[in-house]
Amino acid sequence: MVLNLEDIASHPALHRRVRAQAQALLQAYEENPRLASVFATQQRWLMAHIGLALHFRRDPHDFRKELTIARFIEAIRQHSVASRNTAEAFVREMLHYNFIQYVSTSEDGRIRPLQLTAATVETFAGWMLAHLQTLDSLDGANRVARFLERPDMLAGLQPLVADGLLSSNPVREPKQTFSLFTWLNNGGVVMDWLISGVDPDHAGQDRIPTDVVSIGDFANWLKLSRTHLARKLRDAEQLGSVGWLGQRGHSVMWVSNSFYQEYMTAQAIKLAIIDTAFTACFPALVDS
Repeated sequence: MVLNLEDIASHPALHRRVRAQAQALLQAYEENPRLASVFATQQRWLMAHIGLALHFRRDPHDFRKELTIARFIEAIRQHSVASRNTAEAFVREMLHYNFIQYVSTSEDGRIRPLQLTAATVETFAGWMLAHLQTLDSLDGANRVARFLERPDMLAGLQPLVADGLLSSNPVREPKQTFSLFTWLNNGGVVMDWLISGVDPDHAGQDRIPTDVVSIGDFANWLKLSRTHLARKLRDAEQLGSVGWLGQRGHSVMWVSNSFYQEYMTAQAIKLAIIDTAFTACFPALVDS
């Protein structure tokens, strides 16, 4: 049976399982920072999901239904995710780093189809697995095993996940502090880092300690400008969302209970979308 938002948000194990999920995503970032960073900013994350869905829904036997730059830009425009220039720059970046590539075709020289490289598909499969593992840990189901048994499942599952994300107002319009970080380069990784250092047993405190002490070390690991990260953290500090237990930069950073709950709610929403997509894609596999 599919886990809905209420089931997930109220689950007593959610905080500990989401912390493990954040740690898994950070490990993926360490293994391939440039590719993982595509999923670490709100706008780029949504553009990536649109591109992935177009790739998996393409028809290799009909060049008119292939993934192309024009179709990608049109989808970005339809969903009001970014400007045409931003979408074009995103595609150029993906091509430059070989995350996508042109496909040779003799059907029509005016159309140049694109496809994901194997490394990109593998990285995204890891992203999906991290979330399916969290869902399995909440209800004891076997989504991960079924996913691994069916290599073709990703092609059916991801477009439904993308549809759910793009149609979700909470995803598209996150709350104040969460929004502050989602528009920062690698902002998603920043939040994962903060939450991965939180002891779930302290989740009820007003100011929840993390294991972050040095902004410099934090910024270097994330490959972010220390000045830019410090500015964003100060903005969050002014909102009362983060702070220091002692002297700034020489003591442990804390996150507010409200910000922590924003993060957990955002994860619950995303997990519910993924589980709904999983059930719709392969309903017979959920309880088998």
